[in-house]
Amino acid sequence: MKTLITGPDGLLGSNIVRVYLDAGHDVRVFVLPNSTSTTLDDLPVERFEGNLLSRESVEEAVAGCDYVVHAGANTSVWPPRSKIIRDVNIVGTENIVEACLKHQIKRLIYVSSAASYEFGTKEKPGDEKGAFKGYLYGLDYIDSKYEAHVLVEKACQERNLPAVIICPTFMFGPYDSKPSAGAMILAIYNRKLPGYTVGGKNFVDARDVAQATYNALEKGRIGESYIAGHVNLNYEELFGIIGKTLDVKPPSLAMPAGLMLFYGRLNTFLANIFGFKPGVTLPVAKISNDGQYFTPAKAVKELDMPQTPIEVAIKDAFEWMQANGVKA
Repeated sequence: MKTLITGPDGLLGSNIVRVYLDAGHDVRVFVLPNSTSTTLDDLPVERFEGNLLSRESVEEAVAGCDYVVHAGANTSVWPPRSKIIRDVNIVGTENIVEACLKHQIKRLIYVSSAASYEFGTKEKPGDEKGAFKGYLYGLDYIDSKYEAHVLVEKACQERNLPAVIICPTFMFGPYDSKPSAGAMILAIYNRKLPGYTVGGKNFVDARDVAQATYNALEKGRIGESYIAGHVNLNYEELFGIIGKTLDVKPPSLAMPAGLMLFYGRLNTFLANIFGFKPGVTLPVAKISNDGQYFTPAKAVKELDMPQTPIEVAIKDAFEWMQANGVKA
């Protein structure tokens, strides 16, 4: 069995590659030309250099494969509106879909985002029936991932595309080389975060999400979406867990919602004037104030998705970053 994996060197993609290799698949990874994908070093994978925006190179990469896992995406949140973000996430996904149909792959696993659904509260978390409300943040990353999600669903319904959609929540885990989520862990460890905001999220081990993509090859229902998450925590709770896991004092200052919005608005204004990349923008501030809670019940029931304690994901993420010299 040969599987093509896009986005193979990100946090999730690096774990997906390992799950498929462990399951005995021949893995072909789709990477940008001349990219330095350190998390793939020494792995027995076939490297295919190409660009998601090139339909020709995508078709060449898909040819000869039985399965495709499309985890590649542009996840930038700055600038909030960007043509390249939309092109990579929408046009890139369209190219993957067309190639999968042309080469009659057995199954496409499309990695979307839980943000494609309306979040809920801890008492009544969001599920796969919720409508998309992410447009309220004004981020092309969130909007484009949703549009690509709809594109895949439509191809399943109208063109018999054999696809299953996995929608991860916020992931921690090893092989976070950028780092992405690991930056939060390092910031708390290095005591660079002064406080916590009033919001929260659903958090999950990236390895569990990777396993869900694999289980979906046989257990996922065509055209169905699955929120791949684990535990709902507000930021005060999360930071407390990170502090306890790493044996450091967590941030103890509660940041009022209004202050965060002011800070995000000011940062966005200054960044537009002086041309720097801000750490906190107005959309990011809005997100940090919301409790973005979801239930993974469907993925757990239908895909047998594991539910690793978040403490394990945090510990393993931190230890991997330390061992590999990753800095925030």
